[in-house]
Amino acid sequence: MTETLQEDNADPDPVRQFAAWFEQAGRAGVAAPEAAAVATAGTDGAPSVRMVLVKRADEHGFVFYTNYASRKGRELADNPRAALMFYWEPLGRSVRIEGAVQRTPRQETEAYVRSRARGSRLSALASPQSQVIEDRTLLERRVAELDERHPGDELPIADGWGGFRIVPESIEFWQQRDSRLHDRLRYRRGPDGAWLIERLAP
Repeated sequence: MTETLQEDNADPDPVRQFAAWFEQAGRAGVAAPEAAAVATAGTDGAPSVRMVLVKRADEHGFVFYTNYASRKGRELADNPRAALMFYWEPLGRSVRIEGAVQRTPRQETEAYVRSRARGSRLSALASPQSQVIEDRTLLERRVAELDERHPGDELPIADGWGGFRIVPESIEFWQQRDSRLHDRLRYRRGPDGAWLIERLAP
């Protein structure tokens, strides 16, 4: 039987509701429940979307990391708003998040970078993300050079690499139901800053 999403069983706090669904997605065997599509737009209004890994989700917002010189980094510098979408197919669920974006503090970025595997850190340092390159050999050569130049675990943290935090203004939960009569509950900030819950037609 398809699960339902009702006003009386939804948590009044969307961050807690997200945390519950996120945990259930992991238990259901979703390989990367933290994977989400993030949409941005530049000053010309043209949208672009790509997958990211959301590394933190709490009352302060939803955090992912990237090269600030990448396309999404440049677009967020020009237009600091974004939308995220998680989709957990085994549960027939998605979550949409929209809001303003801010860079994470440097110390937060450094703590995250140091938690990553060495190979991932080398790749982030070597890649001029979103730029046109000659071929893959360039990247492999840069990784090898950095690995030789910085033996052991100590690697520099690039100044142009860090986190973005989406501070949600609305969070929508979508639960698949039979015959396309799906459940959609949207949380949005009211005038007093409290979360309001609204049901949207599917």
